[in-house]
Amino acid sequence: MPEGLRTRDRAIALCVIATVVLLASLYTVLGVGMQMSAIRMTGMARDLGNPMPMSAPSEWSGLQFLQYFLMWWIMMIAMMTPSAAPTLLLFAALKHASGTVSKFAVSSWLFLLGYLVAWAGFSVFAVLLQWSLRQSDFFATAMMTVRGGAVVGGLLIVAGIYQLTPMKRACLKQCQSPAEFLTRNYQPGLRGALLMGGHHGLYCVGCCWALMLLLFAGGIMNLWWIVGLAVFVALEKLVGPRLALPETCGAALIAGGTLFAVLSL
Repeated sequence: MPEGLRTRDRAIALCVIATVVLLASLYTVLGVGMQMSAIRMTGMARDLGNPMPMSAPSEWSGLQFLQYFLMWWIMMIAMMTPSAAPTLLLFAALKHASGTVSKFAVSSWLFLLGYLVAWAGFSVFAVLLQWSLRQSDFFATAMMTVRGGAVVGGLLIVAGIYQLTPMKRACLKQCQSPAEFLTRNYQPGLRGALLMGGHHGLYCVGCCWALMLLLFAGGIMNLWWIVGLAVFVALEKLVGPRLALPETCGAALIAGGTLFAVLSL
């Protein structure tokens, strides 16, 4: 395949990924369907564990549940798609190399769709967790964040412990090695592309779910936490194991969570 064509197709793929991320980011920032935009929610954020007191409906309608699901899922799309870009681009290149040039674009879209469906599953879990917490004393429903130093500290500690587990390392390894993942899990055809994307997405969820739940600590629509977690997740996947980022982060979260909980007593 001519180098110019490869360069053009790579540029198209990158533009598609950038467009998906941009649209998802705009949806999140504007807080579509929510009572407030993420910009306003971020501006109203206070210290961890001490959210601004605001009244909010205790009951959710089916429409509200859907709105919260879309909030979570589209936010995950904005946060996680950039870190999946290397695997998606390599998958598209493999499709070219295998001689399926006419179907490479459709296959690439299906791979991305499968990946995002996995994060839709996580989003359902996150919404159900948010729904179950809505009437508890340690959750500020309007600000969508937990309250109380002990609760925040416990959440940080749980996320830190997971960073040190074998499951975290196993899932992260798959995310850090796109070539190895695609070689071991390759499936032909359009259905195979969708399943491979979903498979990769499950590894990504397994790697990052505990970090994503930290949004409950900082505020689900707090842009500082959204950007910070997205950048850290991308670094975890891109720099490889040599810097021991998961272990360093895990130790810092455990230490910080313990200190936060103790100081709140």
